[in-house]
Amino acid sequence: MAAIRILVVDDSVVIRQMVSQILAEDPEFTVAGVAGDGKIALARIDQLSPDLVTLDVEMPVMNGLEALAEIRKRHPKLPVIMFSTLTERGAGATIEALSLGASDYVTKPSNTMSQDEARHRIRAELNPKIKALCRARGQSAQPARSATPRSTGTQLLEMPKATRGTGTRSGKRKIEIVAIGTSTGGPNALGVVVPEFPKDFPVPVVIVQHMPPIFTRMLAERLASRSLIAVREGVQDATLEPGVAWIAPGDYHMTVKRGQAGALCLHLNRDPQVNSCRPAVDALFRSVAETCAANVLAVVMTGMGSDGVRGAERIQKGGGEVIVQDERTSVVWGMPGFTFNEGYADAVYPLDQLQVEITRRVLASRGEGGGIDRRPAARMI
Repeated sequence: MAAIRILVVDDSVVIRQMVSQILAEDPEFTVAGVAGDGKIALARIDQLSPDLVTLDVEMPVMNGLEALAEIRKRHPKLPVIMFSTLTERGAGATIEALSLGASDYVTKPSNTMSQDEARHRIRAELNPKIKALCRARGQSAQPARSATPRSTGTQLLEMPKATRGTGTRSGKRKIEIVAIGTSTGGPNALGVVVPEFPKDFPVPVVIVQHMPPIFTRMLAERLASRSLIAVREGVQDATLEPGVAWIAPGDYHMTVKRGQAGALCLHLNRDPQVNSCRPAVDALFRSVAETCAANVLAVVMTGMGSDGVRGAERIQKGGGEVIVQDERTSVVWGMPGFTFNEGYADAVYPLDQLQVEITRRVLASRGEGGGIDRRPAARMI
């Protein structure tokens, strides 16, 4: 297999050298070239035809956001990973970059880290993302597996174990919460799904998006500004209400418990990472399975890795439902793909059908329908 050719773009000579050296240590990578600003990067892309670009946000002449917008015009499918800082400004720029079509991002190490710590941090965060994005791009010409339209939506044709999708499960169950897990590609995917929730959606929504502190608040604010339902970053002991979505704050696991009078409440903790993540989808999914038993609808969307699989297993075995995003519309079909392949998905849907199916299943389980407010919201991210 040919090495992945990468163009490193950063105005800092020190960062360019460090990133280039880290990438060169991996036999799967070749540093095709470097550039000190966005304008040079555009010329180098045309000259070198890299497989992926790492792109700094703040640069002279042409900054990363300007360069990204131009890259998307000229090379719409070229994977781009943004380098951003763990600051308010860096988080805002990263959310904007994702809205412009960036594939993913990594955060720069803090100035307090030693060089060895910085190199380890970049290697651990950047290398797996490059491999996942380039593998996904290489497989993009393949048709999405086992998805076809039926009367109840797009269902699974062949499940890897005994489980098969049957629309909405029968029995005396009433969905009281929707739990969503996502990672790579998630901000854009959430930007398609969340703004389409009707204003009077009858249950709360809890979301884990793998992101660091500040970034999750920015994402919640951006989604809230474009949605009919309220979208907030999770806070300790918050009571969950219908028509409100909560996003797990960066560096905290978010779980759901029963509070006074049986009300659903949020609990935040900094327990050890799960699947190398905090927040983790598995932590959330396991808690809703324990708290709400069969009355759960879980949704696993685009993302790298396998976070969410064990939680999906717990939900499904408890009688709840699990649906996943399909391979074709996922940036990386890791999390939904693992859930599907382990047999813990009831059905798979393309991104633009997920919200309709979420609402259909919730209303069907509750015997509701007719009067729900379906006014469209502005699409975002």
